[in-house]
Amino acid sequence: MAFSYTSSFQDALAAIKREGRYRVFADIMRQRGDFPNAGLHTGSSFTTGGGRPITVWCSNDYLNMGQHPKVLAAMHEAVDAVGAGSGGTRNISGTTHYHVELERELADLHGKDAALLFTSGFVSNDATLSTLAKVLPGLIIFSDELNHASMIEGIRHGGTAKYVFRHNDMAHLEELLAAANPTAPKLIAFESVYSMEGEFSPTNAICDLAEKYGALTYIDEVHGVGLYGPRGAGVAARDGSMHRIDIVEGTLAKAFGVMGGYIAASAEIVDCIRSFAPGFISTTSLAPVIAAGTLASIRHLKESNVERERLAERAATLKKKFAAAGLPVMESPSHIVPLFVGDAKLCKSVSDALLKDHGIYVQPINYPTVPRGTERLRFTPSPAHSDAMMDALVAALDIVWDAHRLSRAA
Repeated sequence: MAFSYTSSFQDALAAIKREGRYRVFADIMRQRGDFPNAGLHTGSSFTTGGGRPITVWCSNDYLNMGQHPKVLAAMHEAVDAVGAGSGGTRNISGTTHYHVELERELADLHGKDAALLFTSGFVSNDATLSTLAKVLPGLIIFSDELNHASMIEGIRHGGTAKYVFRHNDMAHLEELLAAANPTAPKLIAFESVYSMEGEFSPTNAICDLAEKYGALTYIDEVHGVGLYGPRGAGVAARDGSMHRIDIVEGTLAKAFGVMGGYIAASAEIVDCIRSFAPGFISTTSLAPVIAAGTLASIRHLKESNVERERLAERAATLKKKFAAAGLPVMESPSHIVPLFVGDAKLCKSVSDALLKDHGIYVQPINYPTVPRGTERLRFTPSPAHSDAMMDALVAALDIVWDAHRLSRAA
């Protein structure tokens, strides 16, 4: 009897639906120049700015740079000058002067010799970590237990020895480092901001251990770059440890408001990844229009602190409003504002009710993004979220929270 492929797929989908963590995408259209307002598709065709009005509370475009006039103007200019696509991989015909300029700008941002662009932050982590394992025979990787899936996949794909240390636990990390072969190459991989908890890593303490035990440092600044430190260079720059970090990985899709990923490091490290990583070599390069928009965004944020200061104030204000309303806001020192739910089905039901009844869009965060039993709503206030929007959000959450008989304690 032939294997039943269809039933296997159906069973796999049924299992995640039973758990309440089946993912449903909201079909929305952001309105240029009017974020966080957007339109929700309701079955009829969109017109410009059409659809049911909603307020977006879960965008990773943290500084609204995806709407910034300088970014939009640069992208219009680039598409008019060179067209849409890049034409191929970087090795064949896909390197343009926009790519060269952007890599120089990123290297300068982090104070490194060189930088290398990828099509996404996921790819930059996966490609770089897996390639390092192949270029450095016998490499041992020490990975924070809450590292992003892209880092975990990259380490896995490298097939090298790895040890997972308890989240931000320096004593455990040192215990693992001390027990490792002292002559083996080592790398400590960690994030600057853990995006589901909103916690910072102790960058200087990690660098201290790396220097003590002869390890390289690899920091994922995806949720930190553009948002913290002088010129938006990230948490390590804010902490004064950037010069001690060997490899910085970041994204162009969050604070910079466009898309893509990158690493910045020494000329030798960058050249090795450029020369050996299949995830770079065999992938069509970013469209020039993307690179042009990102260039404009980075250059603006290197000079302007207005957006960062406004974001910090908005996040602090929302946390205070949640706390004053008795909502279970999880402790977070960063710009990320999570509300604890603790159940996958309830988390999705709350999210659905907010969208359906109140025009508030925030996605449920369930396993495997967070451990089971820690499901939450993750709010990302931006410079454009007003006090009136926050008050409307709190009022809606009060109604929905009580309707679902949810706990008010985080």
